[in-house]
Amino acid sequence: MAGRPGSTGIACPARRVVSGKSLAAAPHAGAVAFIHWKAPGSVAAGRAEQKAFARDAGRDSGESVPQWIGWGRAYFALQSLAGALWWAAVAVSPTVRTATLGNLDPALVAVFDIPLFVVGSAAAAAGGRAAAAVVAAWSTIVTIALGAYATVTMQAGTGVLIMAAAAAGSTAALCLACWGRIPVEWIIRGPFAFRPARQRDARFHVAATFGQIIIFWGFFLGLLPLFLDFLERRWGLAADFPQAAGAAGLVILVLASALGIWSAISMSTVGKGTPLPAAMATTLVVAGPYRWIRNPMAVAGVVQGAAVGFMLHSWFVVGYAVLGSLVWNYAVRPLEEADLKARFGSAFEAYREAVPCWLPSFRRV
Repeated sequence: MAGRPGSTGIACPARRVVSGKSLAAAPHAGAVAFIHWKAPGSVAAGRAEQKAFARDAGRDSGESVPQWIGWGRAYFALQSLAGALWWAAVAVSPTVRTATLGNLDPALVAVFDIPLFVVGSAAAAAGGRAAAAVVAAWSTIVTIALGAYATVTMQAGTGVLIMAAAAAGSTAALCLACWGRIPVEWIIRGPFAFRPARQRDARFHVAATFGQIIIFWGFFLGLLPLFLDFLERRWGLAADFPQAAGAAGLVILVLASALGIWSAISMSTVGKGTPLPAAMATTLVVAGPYRWIRNPMAVAGVVQGAAVGFMLHSWFVVGYAVLGSLVWNYAVRPLEEADLKARFGSAFEAYREAVPCWLPSFRRV
């Protein structure tokens, strides 16, 4: 699915040999050079290297830390103003009040929300880190509580979306205000840490990959979209789709799934690994769709998610697919490509220069 770590393309230009203390080349049929990663001398060394590249990738923003702290504070300033304007609208507009609060007593909500959200955001904009943490926590609590209320009563769905955006924005701004960056390296900790696959028969990797496909597709393309569609309808936010959207979505889903399976088989048989970060491919090679696009599995996942949204006539699900692509592109991909560069060196750099990330290029690599 979109945004899942470990789905970056694993191909490199043909007939290229890379030298280095952590790289070795071996010939293969068709005069293609396969670049294999030699594991660090110890597990601790490998983890240290991984943390180093994750930290560096997370900080590689192109701007200084003080500038990013300023962006975080600017967000809180805008949020404080937006919150004040929203409360003014609630006071004078029954339409706004009903759409965002349902039948909740606005006076009771204001007693807590104005000091904790509006005033708190202003304090965070002035540099108060504790205030920023309070705003992020309060926004999250309100999102959960209002979401439960909307699900039960079928009211205030618009308010849930607004508060969900505020919770996400406040959390991101809190990170910027405290550290000058968003610590995306947390994504690859624990079970999601990047690890090369063990040397096993290709059939084992293929079987493991299809097992992962069943689990991940079942959840990310089945259970989760159905839940989002349920929430969309309970919150009164369903939108009309063209009648042909369902059939078109089915066709697109089949095509995108075929691309995903082709990519997975290429990764398993040629790359000698799986799409999961805990058993990543150990060989960098031009094969299958990776010859034309660096991230065919990510592209397939995004398109699959959007196709399911068309089939369900759910803009929540389509939005979920788009959001997943943004998270993958800006949070996961830099870490993943830093890992590939650390393991495969100039071979991956040359491949990255020659093959695009999202839109295929059919030039020979």
